[in-house]
Amino acid sequence: MRTIIEPFRIKMVEPLRMTTREEREAILRAGHFNPFLIPAEDVLIDLLTDSGTSAMSAEQWAGMVRGDESYAGAASWFRFEQVMKDVTGMPHVLPTHQGRASERILFELVGGPGKVVPNNNHFDTTRANVEHSGAAAVDLVIDEGRQPRLRHPFKGNLDPAKLDALVREVGPERVPLVMVTVTNNSGGGQPVSLENLRAVRAVCDRHGLPLFLDACRFAENAYLIKLREEGQGGRPVKDIVKDMFDLADGATISAKKDGLVNIGGVLLFRDGELARRANNLLILTEGFVTYGGLAGRDLEAMAQGFREVLHEDYLQYRVRSVEYLGEGLLRAGVAIVEPPGGHAIYVDAAHFCDHLTPDDFPGQALLCALYRHAGIRAVEIGSVMFGTTDPATGKAVHPPMQLVRLAVPRRVYTQSHIDYVIEAVGEVYANRRAIRGLRITDAPPVLRHFTARFAEV
Repeated sequence: MRTIIEPFRIKMVEPLRMTTREEREAILRAGHFNPFLIPAEDVLIDLLTDSGTSAMSAEQWAGMVRGDESYAGAASWFRFEQVMKDVTGMPHVLPTHQGRASERILFELVGGPGKVVPNNNHFDTTRANVEHSGAAAVDLVIDEGRQPRLRHPFKGNLDPAKLDALVREVGPERVPLVMVTVTNNSGGGQPVSLENLRAVRAVCDRHGLPLFLDACRFAENAYLIKLREEGQGGRPVKDIVKDMFDLADGATISAKKDGLVNIGGVLLFRDGELARRANNLLILTEGFVTYGGLAGRDLEAMAQGFREVLHEDYLQYRVRSVEYLGEGLLRAGVAIVEPPGGHAIYVDAAHFCDHLTPDDFPGQALLCALYRHAGIRAVEIGSVMFGTTDPATGKAVHPPMQLVRLAVPRRVYTQSHIDYVIEAVGEVYANRRAIRGLRITDAPPVLRHFTARFAEV
């Protein structure tokens, strides 16, 4: 295969600070063994998240200068609204300051005690907003999606049979909507097929339920459909995107992912009455309906970003770059969620640290080892992020997988940076028995992975 080059030129650089192992040891301890608590300037390669960490294009920066900062009816709003309607086909567009604001508004409207919200896999803030409303968040990913090394083209799929059984069990009146996350972030960045979306839509129609997408990475999902789904290979990505949204009644989007911006979100509806109620909440908590807590310049950058993310040369480079990282780790003997997904590589921390139990937080321990050895920051998706406590027994309940996500920021790092990551992870793997488990010393009751503090066992 010919080398796939970055489809852009670099015209501005930001220096990286090199640190010694001794410095990193002190920084790690000062941050209580939680990478979220480490200053960014002390990180060499930052793979904590792909959210809001993209490099913007020259056209996006030009839009920032053009931004109309009028409080109501700004020209920047109308440009952004038209782009979103063109891309998604949704008639009602609400801007928000980021994806979790869209989630909060949505579930304040439709959630509540006794309600049940199915998803393929809820990610952290989605689950937190569902549960904050009093509703229960239920994951119904296909069985293949819980087996890290099983190769399946669409491990992000929601199981339609499980969905139908759940709705029949609890009653459709308790299910305000069904949500599908594309790509499935908690499940390894795995895509959802068009065939699966149609099957989920059919279940929703049978029970009279709306279908919403958590569409933060809709373009990457569409490109993986083009690569992997039979009959889709010759179609433009923008047409696949339209098919995805045509199957939905609404969507939440963090523009900090496939919007290629550093801040911004979107809430989309087909139902005009639900959109009107959401607008009232938007005004109360975010800002007027034509800015939603954002500056006009941010709306301009979002509008341009949602155009650029559909360029297929960009998507080819994006998906291949992540695949390259995964292939390098596999060659080093490191077990990952296979096949590589769209925005990140997920290391199987339970396999990597097989000398540790889930109670030792193997994913968090691996994060610390990566930072200590090479200055790489990543995030745990396992018992720290999704672990709970059984109220009856007081014992820890662990999620099915212990993962470490290496999320690749868009248009930020070059191949040599990724080669460095591959080498460093391989070196840590060769000395993995030295990795020590962790215990929590302090943590909040919700979204504890952001601010929890740890000590080594």
